[in-house]
Amino acid sequence: MKSVLIFLLIISLVISTRIDEDHGTSFEPVIPEPKSRFAMLQDVQLLANGLLHLGRGLKDFAIKTKGQMDGIFQKLNIFDRSFSEISQQTNEIKEEEEQLRKTTARLQTNNEEIRNASLELNSKMQILSQEKIQLQDKVERLEEKLTELFQTLLEIQEPEEISSLKNVVEQQDNHLQNLLKIVQNQHAQLAKQQEQIQDLKEKDLLMAFSPESHFSSPYHNTYSNATDCSGIYNRGERSNGIYSINPRGSKAFNVYCEMKTGISWTVIQNRSNGSQDFNQTWDDYINGFGNLDGEFWLGLHKMYSIVGHADYILRMELEDWRANKRYIEYTLTMGGPETDYAVLLFRIAGNIPYALPEQKELKFLTEDHVFVILSLGGWWYSGCEETNLNGKYIWPNSKGRLEKRKRGLYWKPQKGRPYLLKSTKLMIHPTDFENFD
Repeated sequence: MKSVLIFLLIISLVISTRIDEDHGTSFEPVIPEPKSRFAMLQDVQLLANGLLHLGRGLKDFAIKTKGQMDGIFQKLNIFDRSFSEISQQTNEIKEEEEQLRKTTARLQTNNEEIRNASLELNSKMQILSQEKIQLQDKVERLEEKLTELFQTLLEIQEPEEISSLKNVVEQQDNHLQNLLKIVQNQHAQLAKQQEQIQDLKEKDLLMAFSPESHFSSPYHNTYSNATDCSGIYNRGERSNGIYSINPRGSKAFNVYCEMKTGISWTVIQNRSNGSQDFNQTWDDYINGFGNLDGEFWLGLHKMYSIVGHADYILRMELEDWRANKRYIEYTLTMGGPETDYAVLLFRIAGNIPYALPEQKELKFLTEDHVFVILSLGGWWYSGCEETNLNGKYIWPNSKGRLEKRKRGLYWKPQKGRPYLLKSTKLMIHPTDFENFD
C-alpha cells in the first residue's frame, strides 16, 4: 500500500508540474531547456518501477483481500450453521415451553382437585368427630345402665347366693362331723399301730412294712393321716427322703418327698442315669416300679389316690446334656382307671416352651394296652412324635453327641427344636395346703 501511495504522489507532482508549465507559456516566453534522452529514460523507468510496485501491491492486496473474504465467508457459514442450530434450539425451547404450560395447567387442575378433596376430607373428619363424641356419650350411658343392671342383679341374686352358701356350710359341717368320727377311729388305730411299729423297730423289720417290695428303702417315719408330702411337711419334717403316706381310699405306701423352702413336693417320677428300664407293661405302670432312692415311677393307681380328691399342681424339672435346667408347671386333673388315668393340663408357669396339649384329655398309653408301637415307654399321648419323659434313656456316643434319629427321653415343644434330656423329675403338690394337714 505504501508503494502505491508513493507512486500516486509522484504522478500527481508530474501532472501539476506540467500544468504549471503550460500556464507559464501563455504569459511568458520560456526558453525550453534541453533534455537528454537519459532523463526521459529515467522517468520511464521510474514510472515502470512505480507501476510494477503498484501491480505487486495490488496483487498482494488482492491475495490478502481474497483470504479475508474466504475467512468472512467461513465465518458467514459458521454463523449460518449457528443460526440454524439456534433456530432449532429456539423451536425446541418453544415446544418445551408449550409442554411446560400444559403440565402447569394439569398441575393446577390436580391442585384444585386435591384442594377440593382436602376440603371434603376435613368436612368428613368433622362429621366423624361429632359421631365419635355422640358414640362416647352413648357408651357412657350404656355403662351407667349396665352398672345399674349389675347392681340390680346382685341384689336379686344375693338371696340365692346366701342360700347356696348355707348349703355349702351345712355340707361342710356334715363333712367335718364325719371327719371327726374318722379321726377318732384313726386315733384308736394309731395307738395300736404305734405299738406295732415299736415292735417292728425292735426286730429291725421296718423294710417289711413297705407295701411294695420294689420300693423297699429306709424311710423316716409313717404318717397315717398324711395324704401326700405336704401333710408331712406341715407336721415339721424338713428333710428330703422316703415317707409313708395314707391317701383317702388307699392303703399306706411309701413316697419320696422333696422338701423345699416353704413347700414340699411328692415325687411321682425320677430319671437321672438310665439305671431303670421304663419300657414296662400296663400293669407295671399302674402299680409302679423302680427304687425310690434312684429312678422310679410311683404308679398310676397311687397317683390317682393322691390327686383324685383335690386340685393339684404338676411340676416337671428337666435337664439337658449341656446342664441347662428348665421347669414347667401345670394345673393337674386326673381321672381314674375307667378313663385310663387321663389327665387334663393347663400351663401356669415355667421357663421352657410348653409341649403337652392343654385343655385336652390325654389318656395314658402303653404298647401292650393299646396294641400300637409307641416310643418304648408309657406316657400321656395324644399323637405320634410327641414329648415322652418315659422313653428310652439314650447316652451320647463316643464323641459326646446324641443321635437325633434315636428319640428317647426328650421334650418337644409345639414350635421349635426338641430338647434331648439327661434327667427328669415329676412332682405334685396340692394347690391348697390347709386342706392337707
